[in-house]
Amino acid sequence: QVQLVESGGDSVQAGGSLRLTCVVSGFLGSRSCMGWFRQAPGKEREEVASISTFGSEISYGDFAQGRFTISLTATKDTLYLQMDSLKPEDTALYYCAASTKWCGRLLASDFGDWGQGTQVTVSS
Repeated sequence: QVQLVESGGDSVQAGGSLRLTCVVSGFLGSRSCMGWFRQAPGKEREEVASISTFGSEISYGDFAQGRFTISLTATKDTLYLQMDSLKPEDTALYYCAASTKWCGRLLASDFGDWGQGTQVTVSS
């Protein structure tokens, strides 16, 4: 069983930066993709970024491209999301997730393991 615990969420002003951390406890096993998702009030959960656990395949949502960076430690026990040039529309609850499917056009429903989320609030 895998446990995911996020931290690092905070309230920042537009243009600021945050680094989210997801500590992975337990054996990843066949989980081949890890990702960050976010969900704002009244909106659907959307993928921010994902990274394969068996290679270097990385993908970003269009809104994250060029501003956010996902990374996974070599020991695969910590997942990061560096967020720069934050905008008010980035305000959301950010979740860490893991999937047994290979990264690439995965939906939130393809991820079976989830953390409890960490709140990011960006003010203008």
